[in-house]
Amino acid sequence: MEKLARSRGNDAVKLAFLDGENLEVLEGLNLAALTEFRRSGNGGVEIRLVDRVALLKLLVELSGTEEEKAEAFFRAWEQKAEEKEEA
Repeated sequence: MEKLARSRGNDAVKLAFLDGENLEVLEGLNLAALTEFRRSGNGGVEIRLVDRVALLKLLVELSGTEEEKAEAFFRAWEQKAEEKEEA
């Protein structure tokens, strides 16, 4: 679940723009965060990704930690996100 919470939706967006000629690209896409994909007849695309906040809350609940440990977990998560934004 932790890996799923960290997954990104970039490849799901790539999938939306693939045409029928480049289907071999599908094998290299990481679609772990993708929960739903729809393409309408007029070319519109709907992509739904996992709810990261709900998943993180569930991870904290399942870990059985106290409130302080949960707060530390979220602080560490925010710091990682900030580090990635700076890179």
